[in-house]
Amino acid sequence: MYKLIFPVLLVIGIVACSSKPEVKTINRLKLKAKEAKLYSTQKGLNTDMCVLVDMSIHSGKKRLFLWSFKGDSILKSAVCSHGTCDNLATYDADKSPQFSNTPESHCSSLGKYKLGKRGWSSFGVNFNYKLHGLEKTNNNAYKRYIVFHSWGIIEDEEVYPHELAESWGCPAVSNNFMKEIDGVIKQQSKSMLFWIYK
Repeated sequence: MYKLIFPVLLVIGIVACSSKPEVKTINRLKLKAKEAKLYSTQKGLNTDMCVLVDMSIHSGKKRLFLWSFKGDSILKSAVCSHGTCDNLATYDADKSPQFSNTPESHCSSLGKYKLGKRGWSSFGVNFNYKLHGLEKTNNNAYKRYIVFHSWGIIEDEEVYPHELAESWGCPAVSNNFMKEIDGVIKQQSKSMLFWIYK
C-alpha cells in the first residue's frame, strides 16, 4: 500500500533532533483547541481531549498533538506522515503536502474526523483506528480506508530538516507512539475529534 520515497539519508544515521513546539505553534494550537472543544461539545464527542494534526508544520517535526481540553495543553506529540498524492515524478523534499478527498488519489484529506473503532492493521503494531470524515473535504475517508495507524519506518523523534516517508493518505505515526496513544484512547468513554488542518 505504501511507497518508500524518502531520501536514503534517513537510513544512513541521521541524528534525530527533538525540540519543544515554538510559541507560535502553541498559540495556534490553543486557538484550534478552543474551536475543537466547541465542536466536540456540539457534536457529542469527547470533551476531555482531542487529536490535532497541523499540516503546516514540516513532516520532519512533531505535528500531531494529543490535546487536553481540561489542561489546555499538549499531552503527547509525534511526527506524522501525510499522503504522497502519487507525485513521485516531481518529488521535492521541500514541497508542501497536497490534499484531496478523491478516491485513489493517495492524498491526505483536511478536515474534522471522528476517531472510530479500533481494528486490525497490516502496518505497524497491527491495529488502527477508523477515521470518519465529518466534512465535505474528507467525507470519503472511510470508503478510502484512510485510518490512523503506525508504520515501522516512522521515527520516534524529529528528523527535520529531512522529510518522513509519505503514506497513501493515512496519518501514520511511529510504533512506539501508537502504543502510547492507544493506551489513552482505550480509556475514553466517548469518541474523540481527530482534526487535520493546515
